Amino acid sequence: MALETILLAVGPGDAERTEELAQTVIDVAGPAGSNVVLAHVFTDEEFDGVVSQLDYDPMGDIDPDEVASRHATVRQLTDEFDDANVSYNVRGRVGEHGETIVELANEVGADLVVVGGRKRSPTGKAVFGSTAQEVMLNAPCPVTFVRGD
Repeated sequence: MALETILLAVGPGDAERTEELAQTVIDVAGPAGSNVVLAHVFTDEEFDGVVSQLDYDPMGDIDPDEVASRHATVRQLTDEFDDANVSYNVRGRVGEHGETIVELANEVGADLVVVGGRKRSPTGKAVFGSTAQEVMLNAPCPVTFVRGD
């Protein structure tokens, strides 16, 4: 199986694990010569919060790709990819995290999806759900889970 496209999906909880996510993707994408689609998925509320912090005209069109590219987590990851000479492009999406990641994986023809997460108890998963679990169960390709502490 060729790894032409790797989707790295990040969200609000991934700021503290950028090094682990970057290294995981670099270790796979570098030798394979893969293109990385670095996607930041925002819920409607998260997107509105980020846009309010950035200098945007509230009456103008706001491009989720541009918002994602200006996000600190994405900038840290792109710096790592630049240093490692890994090819990437940035996408921003607004929607429910798991469902939107799966949609994007289908859209870009991902050969691998990389997501981060943290360890949760079975009760925590049942009450709060799990984005990573939803992606693992529904993605059109293999998924690599990078667990934070």
